[in-house]
Amino acid sequence: MTTSGSAAPARKKPRSARGMFCSAVLTFEIFVVVFAALVAFGLREPGTSVGPIWAVAGVGALLCLVAAALVRRTAGLWLGSLVQVLLIASGAVLPTMYIVGVVFAALWVAAIVLGRRIDTERAERTALEDKLSA
Repeated sequence: MTTSGSAAPARKKPRSARGMFCSAVLTFEIFVVVFAALVAFGLREPGTSVGPIWAVAGVGALLCLVAAALVRRTAGLWLGSLVQVLLIASGAVLPTMYIVGVVFAALWVAAIVLGRRIDTERAERTALEDKLSA
């Protein structure tokens, strides 16, 4: 109950569902990149340098991490989309990655679309609640 003259407590703004979903997809992709590097390491020809494998995996994991940190911004969504394209393209080296890349690209699109829908519905509900309480 509020007494006369006191304002209602400010409502805490919920985190973006789109941001949470996209961050989760990109975080899981870090593990996929590392495991793919382990597979490439195991399948390499004897005597072949392992430096390029770990360099590519490190850059891929770093891109996922940066994109996950930036998903609240448009640049983060674009970077995350680039990560999806690169993950599918890694199928040129490890053919199984075509399938894994397509699955994660589908998860990425679902995270963006469904997250945006949830955020929109939350905003509409909050606006309606504010309108009704005024």
